[in-house]
Amino acid sequence: MEVPDGTTILQAARMIGGDIVPPAMCYYSTLQGSGSKCRTCLVKVTKGSEKDPRPMPKLVTSCQTMVMDGMEVANITSEEVQKARAGVVEFLLLNHPLDCPICDQAGECHLQDLAFEHGAAGTRYEFERRTFEKIDIGPYIKLHMTRCILCYRCVYVANQLTDNRVHGILNRGDHSEISTMIEKAIDNDFSGNVIDVCPVGALTDRTFRFKSRVWFLDPMDAHRECPTCSGKAVVWMYGNEVFRVTARKDKYGEVHDFICNTCRFEKKAPGDWVVEGPRSIDRHSVIAQGHYGQKALTVR
Repeated sequence: MEVPDGTTILQAARMIGGDIVPPAMCYYSTLQGSGSKCRTCLVKVTKGSEKDPRPMPKLVTSCQTMVMDGMEVANITSEEVQKARAGVVEFLLLNHPLDCPICDQAGECHLQDLAFEHGAAGTRYEFERRTFEKIDIGPYIKLHMTRCILCYRCVYVANQLTDNRVHGILNRGDHSEISTMIEKAIDNDFSGNVIDVCPVGALTDRTFRFKSRVWFLDPMDAHRECPTCSGKAVVWMYGNEVFRVTARKDKYGEVHDFICNTCRFEKKAPGDWVVEGPRSIDRHSVIAQGHYGQKALTVR
């Protein structure tokens, strides 16, 4: 296929679509500077270009490597790539707790998908896992650092959406953690978007925690007149009750229109929203298995 100059291998793969698209836990197309941290998108370049057809000596991160004329890339057909990806998943799960039965991210967690596709049945890790106390970083957000994989997405979204970021990476090495200095609250109009960009259950919505499983809810496209953001969101409903509100994500789990905290946390009445219809969910998602689009919905 042909792509514009400056296109990465991952972006080109997404243009093609299908099973060949490498997974990505840290890359986020709408966040500048993201990528090349989780290493899950590693691929093998079997031909560098028409001018230099030699293969690249090592696996490369597809989210940062630019395509060249004549380049050939092996992803799902490369045993070396599959083995390396399994190793990356093993590292991501070293300290990650087995919280899936109680985690609000279950059912829409990218790490769950990776563990299912590439994870091993057991672990070789023999040391004590690191743990952190759960903290509230503001009235709406719960931080459970034990689940964090340090993808940096929440830091980037806070940097680029607001001018008053108060959280980031503290310490170094295996002591690194996402936190606010002296547990200071995150307080700005777009702080809730750190929940949407988190690929695991490290940052969760305190107004939704433990209320329901996502596969029991019906995600509906909805909009409202909002002076702060676009007002385009997804309302997760059970009957005529709105359980939570999120931004709209594409099939790769990325948000392109971030929403404000008023829409996300304070507008939970059905009358606050104009419901457009069922949200199109990726076919392999557990959320889509309920076939919720066939149900009748009445909103007044």
